[in-house]
Amino acid sequence: MIEERITETTDAQGNVVERTIERDTGPAAVTVNTAPEKSGGGFGGMIAILLLFALAVGAYFLFANSDSEVRKDNAVAEAADNVGAAAEKAGNAVEKAAEKIVE
Repeated sequence: MIEERITETTDAQGNVVERTIERDTGPAAVTVNTAPEKSGGGFGGMIAILLLFALAVGAYFLFANSDSEVRKDNAVAEAADNVGAAAEKAGNAVEKAAEKIVE
């Protein structure tokens, strides 16, 4: 008959960190250690870098769009000033022409 003995080691949180199974199959005992492998944890760092990159890109487009809106508003205001100045010149020319006709 095969005898089996399982020994588990846990950490402070109660997680199993090592499990040893010993089986007596006859003249020689077999020991199997099934300790879980630890992962590197680089995925969290990669996510943090991607979030920082997305934040930087978003800030760039936010401020670039704001600057272009200001430039567009300034261009419209300057065009309106130019139209006003041209209308004033045309009005002066009409007045001078009217004065010449009346004289």
